Amino acid sequence: MEELAALAVSNELLVVGRVLQRPRQIHPRHLLGRGKLREVTVRAMQLEADVILFDQDLAPAQLEAVAEATELKVLDRTQLILDIFARRALSADGKVQVELAQLRYRLPRLGVRQMALSRLTGGIGGRGPGETRLEIDLRRARDRIRHLENQLESLSRGRTQRRRRRLESAVPIVSLVGYTNAGKSTLLNALTRSATVAEDRLFATLDTATRRLRFPRERAVLITDTVGFIRRLPPDLLRAFRATLDELSDADLLLHVADVSHPRPEDAIETVNKILAELGLDHIPQLLVLNKADRVEPEVARALSRRLKAVAVSALDPATFSPLLDAMEARLWGPAAPLADAGG
Repeated sequence: MEELAALAVSNELLVVGRVLQRPRQIHPRHLLGRGKLREVTVRAMQLEADVILFDQDLAPAQLEAVAEATELKVLDRTQLILDIFARRALSADGKVQVELAQLRYRLPRLGVRQMALSRLTGGIGGRGPGETRLEIDLRRARDRIRHLENQLESLSRGRTQRRRRRLESAVPIVSLVGYTNAGKSTLLNALTRSATVAEDRLFATLDTATRRLRFPRERAVLITDTVGFIRRLPPDLLRAFRATLDELSDADLLLHVADVSHPRPEDAIETVNKILAELGLDHIPQLLVLNKADRVEPEVARALSRRLKAVAVSALDPATFSPLLDAMEARLWGPAAPLADAGG
């Protein structure tokens, strides 16, 4: 529920109430039981809420039924995450990927009644689509999906050329991965003295950023920031961003950044590792970095670092970077490797 609230805040929603139910059996029509749904409706009226947000993903019929029963806008977890991505995407790649994921998500939901649809997507015109209107909208959506897929493929060719140039430079590539809001962008900025977007909110970074990180003794690497992961990442979103995430396959080392102050850091680490395995990237050498060490007691950070064989840092305190840089050098060149010019 804390994570759902954080997602809501990231989408500029004000959370005014929370309801938790552990039913013996999921209601097939409303997800919540009828009594609980009435309770939610009354509370929403009392709190003057405009939106009901579900942590679960709702089937099209459930979206329609809940919207009809409550007369409120209804969002599920996937829709919320897609909205956040749509708000944050800045690059051409990111915008195409997000729109493609949104259309793939919405396509099966075009058949719901106009009332539910207007609350989900803003409506598709008229008092009700009707069969003919619905067929037109389905065809347009499919045509748009094909167009975006072709556009994404064209953009992918440009990425492939850039990747080839990076590989030809013979400079080692390090990619930052981790749970959303673990502090990857802040760490990138601090390590490379750059100024990529870094905010204390979920999914602040969607677009890939690559910077050069210089080590002592004339060594350097290219370090790349990527979109953060989250539990139950929407499949359509993962599918749309797969071409971007495939760039991780070029990495010589993955810096897995985890928030040591997270209520359950090991669960977040496991989620990221599962997604990396799904992407076929679990074979790449990995260095676990426990960020935000300034937010916990030093002994807590040390104990977790020992248990997980990780390096603890605070992205806000460059004085903590020395063990991390030493570990990166050892992983990339070996502790006793001869020095070489890394390409300036």
